Amino acid sequence: MTIHTPRRVALLGLMLESNRFAPVTTREDFLSRLYLAGAEIVAEFGSIDSRLPGEMLGFRSAMDAGCAWQPVPILIGQCESGGPLDHAFYRETLDDMRARLIAALPLDGVYIVNHGAMTTTECRDPDGEIFAMVRELVGPQVPVVATLDLHGNVSQAMVDHADVVIAYRTNPHVDMAARGAEAAHALREMWQGMRPHSVLVRLPIAPPTVTLSTERGPYADLVAYGQSRMAAGIVNVSILGGFAFADTEKNGLAVIVTSRDSLRQAKAVADDIASHAWADHRRYLPVLTGLRPALETVMRVCASPGLPSVILADVGDNPGGGGRGNTTWILQGLLEAGAHDVLMGIFNDPALAEQAHALGEGARFLAVFNRDEQDARSRRLEVPATVLRLRDGDCVGRRGLYAGRPVNLGPSALLAVGGVRVAVVSVRTQCADPAFFEMFGEDPARARAVVVKSRGHFRAGFDEIFSGDRVIEVDAPGLTSPVLARFDFRHLPRPVFPLDAAPDWAPA
Repeated sequence: MTIHTPRRVALLGLMLESNRFAPVTTREDFLSRLYLAGAEIVAEFGSIDSRLPGEMLGFRSAMDAGCAWQPVPILIGQCESGGPLDHAFYRETLDDMRARLIAALPLDGVYIVNHGAMTTTECRDPDGEIFAMVRELVGPQVPVVATLDLHGNVSQAMVDHADVVIAYRTNPHVDMAARGAEAAHALREMWQGMRPHSVLVRLPIAPPTVTLSTERGPYADLVAYGQSRMAAGIVNVSILGGFAFADTEKNGLAVIVTSRDSLRQAKAVADDIASHAWADHRRYLPVLTGLRPALETVMRVCASPGLPSVILADVGDNPGGGGRGNTTWILQGLLEAGAHDVLMGIFNDPALAEQAHALGEGARFLAVFNRDEQDARSRRLEVPATVLRLRDGDCVGRRGLYAGRPVNLGPSALLAVGGVRVAVVSVRTQCADPAFFEMFGEDPARARAVVVKSRGHFRAGFDEIFSGDRVIEVDAPGLTSPVLARFDFRHLPRPVFPLDAAPDWAPA
């Protein structure tokens, strides 16, 4: 009888999308969301409502179904998008990862779960450093696979130190588990002798976030074209739109092609896809609705019950891109216009939520939005309000990005402010799921208008209510405004479209 020793695979990752213009991300931001090591990760695997990233769960399921293996949990951290990570905490985490990896040797494989657009207060490619550290410890022969968000910014170091890099293909992101399973299949194929060859091509395009939908538009067409180039010799095609607000030298729309046959084949396919993308680059210009016309649409809908309701996306203040989740431009406009039967959320203001809990349901008071906020884009607003409902903020997502996943929003309150009902939370999170209103007993389908602080993930959560023609992407100030010219970029490779006139470009 042949006894097969289970293959030992290390699992690790640090997931953060860094916006250089946002406040520093700290240890507490990770601890409030996800930061586990060793046996804590194993315990989370066994949870019915696991907090682990969807791609890690997909990886595990595919491995369980395909081979005898032993997960070797190292460390996994994840938090909402924010500013650069505090470098001291990053070094502490990196050192912990290193020590745990050394103790786990020898290994048969490594799976890295990173976002790809992380920076720290002192380093603009910590993802590359993590990949390099892993490769240094396990050596050149041990397969290393990695998954990234399609908003990741890819460095050559990341491609050099991982055998296969696989990015999401959907935005809103609903394919994380599938990409984790794809990483598992690639790892098992390497155990069977496949030696992959990868090529990275980066273009001088910094696509604004609202142009990166995979449902329609230039990026959707490009992703589809990339998948059409899959052939017998190709392991994976990944096209990453990147995250301009990280402001790094590795910014730019990136194409990664991995071949199981030859480097020449990978380069030919990557160059072809990149050329296709460049021919379409002028479509990566954001099309937004100004605040005044957006408010006028809301007032027409409020005045005419026969008109379909609408959803406004406050894309300039998206917590999922590092926004504070607390700008008041749209709220103040709605109040001044006299809008009624409008739902808005989720507004990040721990001090206001705490005050509402201290006062209790039914209390009337002068609500001060942003009493402690320092960012000029998050204006202070004082308005009379009534506390309608109070919650602890624990809920389970129902659709899209958060479907089936536990979410902790901290002490939360639903306030009546004029004709607007505002959901106020204590943990900064983008409003991508109807559950964030439903936990207060509100039905977004019954409101005349809904305002969400989200850039795009709300589409997968609210599409059961709002078709695409009822979505209004509002041009209002914030740390995630798609109008990139409003930001003082320092490290983006220039020239880059659409910040600059399109440069001459062709594959090297």
